[in-house]
Amino acid sequence: MTSSYTMKLEKWLRAHADVANASSMEAYMKNYFPLLGIRNPARVALTKQFTKEHGIPKGEEAVQVAQELWALPEREFAYTAIMMLLQVRKTVKAEHIDLLEHFIVTNSWWDSVDTIADHLIGYHFQRFPELIPAYVAKWLASDNMWLQRTAILFQLKYKKKTDVTLLFHCITVMADSKEFFIRKAIGWALREYSKTDAAAVQSFVASTELSPLSVREALKVIERKQPITGS
Repeated sequence: MTSSYTMKLEKWLRAHADVANASSMEAYMKNYFPLLGIRNPARVALTKQFTKEHGIPKGEEAVQVAQELWALPEREFAYTAIMMLLQVRKTVKAEHIDLLEHFIVTNSWWDSVDTIADHLIGYHFQRFPELIPAYVAKWLASDNMWLQRTAILFQLKYKKKTDVTLLFHCITVMADSKEFFIRKAIGWALREYSKTDAAAVQSFVASTELSPLSVREALKVIERKQPITGS
């Protein structure tokens, strides 16, 4: 049975739907999902206004609300579900990874996957690093592009704490993928890590057969910082 909190929040957001905005927002998302037409700043403000009045769910209640929101068709509810999970990411148990994995493979698109990979799964793996080997291996071996992308991207914020061997392994495994979102993820992950160790990224790119897109994305920061030579 859907919680009263979720029903009130759903009603609140639906009351602020904007049909005029929805059509252009849906087109931007390639019409993969219906939308209420509430742009991100307005949605965040509305959610904060709601939680100020009704409170923020904690613990398992927050997880339940997130699951219920995720099951609703309009995309804004998925974004709000992620906001709910961000509120409790410091307290959830190790097995919470299975719910995050479910969210990665359900109603998947870059807008949800990237936030979950970076801000939720990346954080969760820092709390429970013992989960990393089994889950990353499973995701890389899966046929699910979004799980594979997550394996590449979850260390985006790790900087000096990046497991470089694992990062390069994930990229090597996926290097021959023809999927745009995998090639883009490879470049993105390398570009972020180049801010920490440019030499390591340059060496890896030089010694690994990557798509032109991945290489171009990987070296953006490095090339921007290189001095211009010549007369």
